[in-house]
Amino acid sequence: MIWTILLLVLLIFILTNRWRSKGEPPLDKGAIPWLGHALEFGKDASKFINRMKMKHGDVFTVRVAGRYVTMLLDPHSYDTVLGDSDSLDFTRYAQVLMERIFRLHLPYSQQAKSKEIMKRHFVGMNLATLNSAMSRNLQALMKAKTTQNQKDWKEEGLFNFSYSLLFRAGYLMLFGGEQNNNPIDPSSVYEEYKKFDGLLVKMARGTLTQEEKKTAQSVQNKLWELLAPAGLTDDSGSSPWLHAYRQFLQEDGTDAEMQNRAILMQLWATQGNVGPAAFWLLGFLLTNPEALMAVKREFSQNTQMETTTGTPLMDSQVNTPVFDSALEEALRLTAAPFITREVVREKTLHMADGRQYLLRKGDRVCLFPYVSPQMDPEIYHEPQKYKYDRFLREDGSVKKDFYKGGKRLKYYTMPWGAGTNGCVGKQFAINTIRQFVYMVLTNYDLELCDPNAQMPEINASRYGFGMLQPEGDLPVRYKPRSTH
Repeated sequence: MIWTILLLVLLIFILTNRWRSKGEPPLDKGAIPWLGHALEFGKDASKFINRMKMKHGDVFTVRVAGRYVTMLLDPHSYDTVLGDSDSLDFTRYAQVLMERIFRLHLPYSQQAKSKEIMKRHFVGMNLATLNSAMSRNLQALMKAKTTQNQKDWKEEGLFNFSYSLLFRAGYLMLFGGEQNNNPIDPSSVYEEYKKFDGLLVKMARGTLTQEEKKTAQSVQNKLWELLAPAGLTDDSGSSPWLHAYRQFLQEDGTDAEMQNRAILMQLWATQGNVGPAAFWLLGFLLTNPEALMAVKREFSQNTQMETTTGTPLMDSQVNTPVFDSALEEALRLTAAPFITREVVREKTLHMADGRQYLLRKGDRVCLFPYVSPQMDPEIYHEPQKYKYDRFLREDGSVKKDFYKGGKRLKYYTMPWGAGTNGCVGKQFAINTIRQFVYMVLTNYDLELCDPNAQMPEINASRYGFGMLQPEGDLPVRYKPRSTH
């Protein structure tokens, strides 16, 4: 038995071990056979990647759970990855995550078609319709939390306040129809989704305990059941987008079980990031009085303009440079997705400064914009600090010129991804966050329970999975603003 175990360990070592070849990036395998740096990477990817960057520079290869991943951290060179669909493939790694998180098996060809359907329904006049529906849902849900003549403060964690409201409003708009006509309580969906979201990172990494696996399966089953009616018929109350997506799955031969799993994936894709993003923005504003006053002042000016012109604030054409800068700064500090590609054919990585590195077939290459450009001290002065006007010029116009190594950056912040990872619903998400923050700041008194409170720490295990989430919450209190 001992000899069998030793032989197995030796076999794993032989199959997963390798040495750096000529022309390849610096290789750091870690001390543990097969696992390599997996434990440190999973605990705090940002801290680990920064440590490797200090050691090896802006391109290096690390071993993580038997896979070799080349990290590219020079934003000037990102296009060599984002623009290559011949040697690098996005769908394979996406397929791995779909199977691990959602137990979903869909043909590769469906991903591009699904994105096209979403593009058709989240732009133009369709976008205006979505904005209006989202506004109605937010107002109705917020009114349900308070009474018109309420004088006493209500206390709640800001993260739960933001996430629950935006999730339920988004669910009603896209998946469940108007609240009064919907037999499924959106709060029930949100409570189950929270449990699912809490296990998402471990599902993606395959590190669930036996007990957590049982919980994950139970929660998935409940969510599949709750989402089963969504988009099935024209009168289901779901959005035209979801109905079109469901119809596409049916016509493509996807069975009912896989359809429900795909709907859960879309629930995560559309609702998983907006709430956390709104939390970070509101939190930064509440803990930075100057920023809060600047955004309120701009909202007030636009309210007066709305009265004069009739153009609602949620309209994407409304000019809100102060809010836009405040949001972009919040996203710079808290949006941390990985942009990952599978190397399907040996590739030469051409760096912007002339360096060249060979990438092996079967490896993965990963961009992590959170480290660079977003938190790069060469690009941003005091990158850890929230500065609401960082993306504004002195004359109040939008600032887009940022530099690294004396050269202007094309990618100076990347919260919405890029290339095939680009967020289709970007404009709708921005409009939703703006409408939510406007509604809260103009119709309600909102303040910190503790005037000296600081923003909670980041949950470091969630680096790589879109918007970060806090460790704990930020207690706030609120009540309807007096009209007198």
